Amino acid sequence: MDKQVILADNILLPNTSDMTAWACIACDQFTSEPEYWQTLSNEVKGKKSTLNLTLPEIYLEDNADTRIEKINQNIKDYLKDGTFKKLEKGFILTIRKTPFVDRRIGLMTAIDLEEYEYSQKSDALIRATEGTIEERIPPRLKIRKNADVEFPHVMVLFDDENREITEQLYKNRDKYKKVYDFSLNMKGGEIEGYFIDDYQAVIDKFYKLLDSDRLIKKYSKDDKFLFAVGDGNHSLATAKTHWNNVKKSLPESEWTSHPARYALVELVNVYDEGIYFEPIHRYVYGVDKDKFLKGLENVDGGKMRIFDGENTTSKQGANDLPTGIRSVDKYIKEYIDQNGGYVDYVHGDENLTKLVSARNDAVGIFFEKLDKGDLFRYVSKNGAFPRKTFSMGEGIEKRYYLEGRRITK
Repeated sequence: MDKQVILADNILLPNTSDMTAWACIACDQFTSEPEYWQTLSNEVKGKKSTLNLTLPEIYLEDNADTRIEKINQNIKDYLKDGTFKKLEKGFILTIRKTPFVDRRIGLMTAIDLEEYEYSQKSDALIRATEGTIEERIPPRLKIRKNADVEFPHVMVLFDDENREITEQLYKNRDKYKKVYDFSLNMKGGEIEGYFIDDYQAVIDKFYKLLDSDRLIKKYSKDDKFLFAVGDGNHSLATAKTHWNNVKKSLPESEWTSHPARYALVELVNVYDEGIYFEPIHRYVYGVDKDKFLKGLENVDGGKMRIFDGENTTSKQGANDLPTGIRSVDKYIKEYIDQNGGYVDYVHGDENLTKLVSARNDAVGIFFEKLDKGDLFRYVSKNGAFPRKTFSMGEGIEKRYYLEGRRITK
């Protein structure tokens, strides 16, 4: 293949004896649970931590510009004081145990943002799996614009039904150097990492997934579809936007070599035993509950459940899952535009039930689970799902910020 979709780069790891304090969960989790972030802040106070280098989205409306300035300064300070150690070019095989799965295997590598598109319908090698909301990019872009290092929580899926790539690396992991092994904070489980130095052989295996006969058999067309963004689509869209801005000031001869062209992600086989899809529910609050529920009666949300704080009502509409979610989201937006209120996107039945039960002006809408085996086929045929259709596991299973990578020269 003549394109460099996958890049082996110099991954950064921290020089710290307290890796548990260092690694923190993705910024877009627990956005309605300030107690999570306060507890985490107390746990890592005074320690080297990626919490000092990222902006939890719960604070987007809380003096965000000042927080972003501090984040970028912290990154510079960590670079100067020797907090980071730079590995040789290669990948990191990650093995994650969560409270819900015994093992999830991933591969940390950089991907080429020139080969990624987040439009709803795309034929790019790397594609979004859900709709991208442009308004969510600017606050993240403020951080990346002046940041020297990226810390990713993006998880990108690949379609390897024969389990010939990451699973084989896992079987042979003892031949590689272990670079970390520790417990994640806030009951996030355990994680191990192994440095993969024979990266070209791994890259070649990924490119074999683009064999035309294989693709025609799977998708009924020769659709060059290598990677689908599973988690962190807005973060990757931010990286793409930043790169588009950077290259405007560069001669084309420098485009290939500039580090901002690439983004560090974790690649995960969609068939991995540790990958399961959970629905993302709608938490609507600050509304006239009776009025909101009455309007919702006329919306075909497909198969869904509605919780009003006391009772749960099951509905079975004619729409399929994506169409049903689009219909519900359209109604929620129209209601809030006309009457006020708020919407948040919540992982887990228990979390949503707890949030709705705590208020008298809230409604919870529960959606069904997406079959992960249908993901690539659906996106190939129809394009991206509606935003916030599914989550890969529960909130606590999201990727923690751990590895870093320079994005400036």
